[in-house]
Amino acid sequence: MNGSIKITPLLVGDLTAEGYPMPVYVHLIEHPEATILVDSGFTEIHPAAASLDPQPHPLNEHAFDLDSVDIVVNTHLHFDHCGGNHLFPGIPIYVQRQELDDARTEDGYTIREWVDPPGTHYVPVDGELELLPRVRLLPAPGHTRGSQIVVVESGERPTIIAGDTAVWFGELDNPVTEGQLLIRALQPEHVWITHEHTPWAAAPLHENTDKLHPER
Repeated sequence: MNGSIKITPLLVGDLTAEGYPMPVYVHLIEHPEATILVDSGFTEIHPAAASLDPQPHPLNEHAFDLDSVDIVVNTHLHFDHCGGNHLFPGIPIYVQRQELDDARTEDGYTIREWVDPPGTHYVPVDGELELLPRVRLLPAPGHTRGSQIVVVESGERPTIIAGDTAVWFGELDNPVTEGQLLIRALQPEHVWITHEHTPWAAAPLHENTDKLHPER
């Protein structure tokens, strides 16, 4: 299949964690066959998240056409990733089944009423899925049991949209979790994460090589 794939970060909020500012980005994938939104941010302030001083910049207040979105992917269902799902009633939202089960059943996991607003249409995923040509979903446990990443094959090396599989760049420089190790093993050109303004790019592996290939 021919045609370029474009990835655009959209700032949809700000948080403060332990005194440090944390932007909240979602990522738009413009594919020749469909437009995919990865995560949806949040649109309001909820008492359950007050300690993070949330400041939403919701998509419906951007110069952004909500109707242009054909598919939503949730990397996971913490409040700052699913709090805008209600903006997309009837649009398929792809999430790992494990993640959806945990968000619906575990106390304190997320803001539960933001998980299942009226009109939400989840498509539970079990493991790897080719969402579109050159766009795959891969389970990436670590931040949560049901976290997933989006792998976009748009060049010689993939670009990954990773949600909170890594919360900051240091977690990719020195990967520990199954999801972080998977990202490094894929040898991506760039990795977009939710709480950084710019994408991560790998330095030479050197001492991390054995960690990325634990079977050796």
